[in-house]
Amino acid sequence: MDLAITTPALLFPAISLLLLAYTSRFLATAQLIRGLSANARDGKVPKASKQIKNLKRRVDLIKLMQILGVLSLLLCTLSMFLIFIEYKTFGNIIFGISLVLMCASLVTAITEISISTNAIEMELEGIKRNSKEHKQKSQKTNEVENETKVELAENKTEIKEEIKN
Repeated sequence: MDLAITTPALLFPAISLLLLAYTSRFLATAQLIRGLSANARDGKVPKASKQIKNLKRRVDLIKLMQILGVLSLLLCTLSMFLIFIEYKTFGNIIFGISLVLMCASLVTAITEISISTNAIEMELEGIKRNSKEHKQKSQKTNEVENETKVELAENKTEIKEEIKN
């Protein structure tokens, strides 16, 4: 197969956008870590070990995604250069490797997205569980308050009757 120099160039916009998306994911994860760190200093992190392990894995995956994406871009550029200087066979091979690296980067991104989604689902379950506990505690508190009010009203009535007698 004979590639034109413009064929590898078609990947440049896609790779650039992917690297931008990967950087965005990295920044969001870094912000989560900084928030977790601040909460840990204040003693507000009860389940930190699971979160730390999860975030460490996500950071490692994002780093791998970025490395694979940059290598893909680098090899894509190299393949264009090889095609330009008439080393078409090597250019084709390097372009093929570039595509494989891009695919590996995308598979790694899918893995990271899966981990991120699972972490969000766990947080939502925690919120749901905590809100149920909060509702139950509120209902119990309201019941106790109502019982106390009824008892006070009964006592007040009894005192009024005793005063009349």
